[in-house]
Amino acid sequence: MENNYITLTKENIDKEHICCALSDKKCREGYELKKAWLKKEFDNGYVFRRLDVHAKVFIEYVSAEKAWIPVSAPNYLMINCFWVSGQYKGKGHAKTLLQSAISDARSQGKNGLVTVVGTKKFHFMSDTKWLLGQGFEEVERLPNGFSLLVLKINATAHNPCFKECVKSGECPEKNGLVVYYTNRCPFTEFHVHNSLVDVAAEKGLPLKIIILSLL
Repeated sequence: MENNYITLTKENIDKEHICCALSDKKCREGYELKKAWLKKEFDNGYVFRRLDVHAKVFIEYVSAEKAWIPVSAPNYLMINCFWVSGQYKGKGHAKTLLQSAISDARSQGKNGLVTVVGTKKFHFMSDTKWLLGQGFEEVERLPNGFSLLVLKINATAHNPCFKECVKSGECPEKNGLVVYYTNRCPFTEFHVHNSLVDVAAEKGLPLKIIILSLL
């Protein structure tokens, strides 16, 4: 059981868990919204692969052109969430999951893998130090604490880069706080509409919330 990995699909997702927010009751709505989001994204080739246990041991990735991330990375696979927690750390699961993504990238003729991380350890983001130890290289860094890591399969391919819209950290709205989000993360729905609302009210800041979705 502990070495059995499963890939979620439209056919099995209703009966399978998606790792995050397993026991977080306040994020239950976000958990179900994430499942609905995945059902749509499977049509774009989205991959959610996990260890067949009741724990957070999983990887998510998709062609970078289809990723909801402001990065230009033609013909790369974009790793989104990648998490191995608790008692499952140090048992080779992260390497196995990463290798599955590398194998998919090779079979699809991709240039490699790309992912956004923190320049230091951030909550809810992949372990930067570990990825660098697996052969990833930093190709760009933003002043707000994020960097872009790449693991190339095609050594001659151009490096991915952050899109210009995120380099300035600005958006068309100039009044107060503006948050754009999707349901890719099951924690987002609750914290955007509760924690962030509370903080904005406490600071006396106008808040505009925009959910991104395909029509």
